[in-house]
Amino acid sequence: MNPIRIATAQFENRSGDKKYNLACIKKLSEVAARSGSRAVAFHECSVTGYTFARNLSGQQMFELAEPLPGGKSIGELVSVAREFDIAILAGLFEKDRDKLYNTYVCVDKSGMIAKHRKLHPFINPRLTPGDSYCVFDLCGWKCGILICYDNNIVENVRATSLLGADIIFMPHVTMCTPSGRPGSGFVDPRLWENREHDPTSLRLEFNGMKGRAWLMKWLPSRAWDNSAYVVFSNPIGMDDDQLKNGCSMIIDPHGDIIAECRRLGDDVESALVTAEKVTTAGGYRYKMARQPELYREILGMDHTPGHKVAWLDTGKNKT
Repeated sequence: MNPIRIATAQFENRSGDKKYNLACIKKLSEVAARSGSRAVAFHECSVTGYTFARNLSGQQMFELAEPLPGGKSIGELVSVAREFDIAILAGLFEKDRDKLYNTYVCVDKSGMIAKHRKLHPFINPRLTPGDSYCVFDLCGWKCGILICYDNNIVENVRATSLLGADIIFMPHVTMCTPSGRPGSGFVDPRLWENREHDPTSLRLEFNGMKGRAWLMKWLPSRAWDNSAYVVFSNPIGMDDDQLKNGCSMIIDPHGDIIAECRRLGDDVESALVTAEKVTTAGGYRYKMARQPELYREILGMDHTPGHKVAWLDTGKNKT
């Protein structure tokens, strides 16, 4: 595997405004291409917007969603990829006959080359969970995709790694929301509005337990345990009525951050990805030392899946 440069990006999307969001994706893709990046990754539902979908009816969701790869947005992403000779990873809602999915795609100048349907969707009750993992070739590397909550279930990351992925793209819309974790909670949107006059107060919230400090509790371990590069992308600014803190970053197989977006606004950063780290990191040895005969049946035990996301329990969802 030859070294390649990969970029991660963040921007403030507009709910349901595909034209605006695609324009942001184009602008940042050009910046990434000029840095020498072969691929650039954007956040979950970066084309459509995300959080506002919790209030959409089924009909509204179908109107927002697109067939893949035949939808208009994919065509526009491919055009951008062709113009700047860069692979683009972005997310949107997909419709396939009578089903809806939260989907993330990779396109290059030839068209759509990969698609992952979120395994654990919850923003709208009409969304159907995906039923497979996604591993694909990109610039001579084996890559995988897991969307947001998919990455909190450690088995998903390990499975994607065992299927051969040395780079895992992890698009999110996360942080700055309440949970049972101490220190979590929303960040006051007024801090965002006043960020030019008082960036310090905003950064204290973004960097603390509501934001980046929580991310550091678990994200580097996904890279370390699996000896994989992690490309994390997240929006910044208002996503519907919720403030998000960006922190889009790339983490190497040693669990070290090698690139991170730190601007209080739209941003893109890149890092060089090399094969050497994949085999010298501790996680490579851990995977080689596994004894799956000890836990094959345990991991495959029957259970009833379920979870409750506290900040969604507002009574606002419509079916």
